[in-house]
Amino acid sequence: MTDLRTPTRQGVIAAAKSIAAILPPTPLLPVEIDGVTVHVKAENLQPVGAFKIRGGWWRLSNLNEADRAAGVVAVSSGNHAQGVAWAARRLGINATIVMPRDAPQVKLDNTRALGAEIILYDRPGEDRDAVAAKLITESGAALVHAFGDPWVIEGQGSAGIEAVAQLGREPSRILACCGGGGLAAGLSLACPNAAIHAVEPVGWDMVGQALATGDIVNAGDDAPATICDALQPTATKPINLGILSGRAEPGIAVCDDEVRHAQRWAFANLRLVIEPGGAAALAAALAGKAPLDDSTVIMVTGGNADPAAFAKTIGG
Repeated sequence: MTDLRTPTRQGVIAAAKSIAAILPPTPLLPVEIDGVTVHVKAENLQPVGAFKIRGGWWRLSNLNEADRAAGVVAVSSGNHAQGVAWAARRLGINATIVMPRDAPQVKLDNTRALGAEIILYDRPGEDRDAVAAKLITESGAALVHAFGDPWVIEGQGSAGIEAVAQLGREPSRILACCGGGGLAAGLSLACPNAAIHAVEPVGWDMVGQALATGDIVNAGDDAPATICDALQPTATKPINLGILSGRAEPGIAVCDDEVRHAQRWAFANLRLVIEPGGAAALAAALAGKAPLDDSTVIMVTGGNADPAAFAKTIGG
């Protein structure tokens, strides 16, 4: 299904209209960083605690009746899982989510609570896409890819349409936490004149490397551990690279210490609980890794933090 169409700005606008009918806009919060007032888009305040609800809703609401009856399968470390499960429950669609066994317990619990069936796999060790493919072959369910699906890309881009309306103008630049590039691609369609900065964990900057080389780059077996569990796809997809190539700024990589600092900073200054992967873009801004001006939007993408780990981070 993902090969049937190319995501468009018109699709992003349609997704934004559909999402606005069921969800209020997330806040766009002004805050000062290094003497510059920038704007934080608090997607951690979505009903599932992450922006992924946007793509999940737009993809599932566009399924035909036959696909709805067969159900959906998704692969996710937790936030896409919850977005798909939330949309599936609202639309009366059966959802099966392939999740890593080491996913944060809060994400596993929340996904189950939304009514989805979870199939666990070992990370590293098992091929999650192979697990999903087997389920799809057996059930005839539709795959809802976390970032390589045109409807998902358009749905994620709806956050950019909201930000334009809230800011009163198109952002000059947007810093986006980046796993496979679905959000960054959607934002680039939503805001065609804004500079788009994809921010990834050190060693997992597959989008940044792909932008630099012009080809898909796979994470190595020796990729370092990262606290950003939501930002660990092993590679981007051609659809994402095609949208971002020649459009996005060079990739930015942040380390765990910079991410923890951003979590503490957001808690102290914005009273927000942000999970590590959701704080990557803010980490880049605070570390001076991207230029800032009064039309900069920083995406805070998720708040499904493990309570014990978050408490430890906030405690310094």
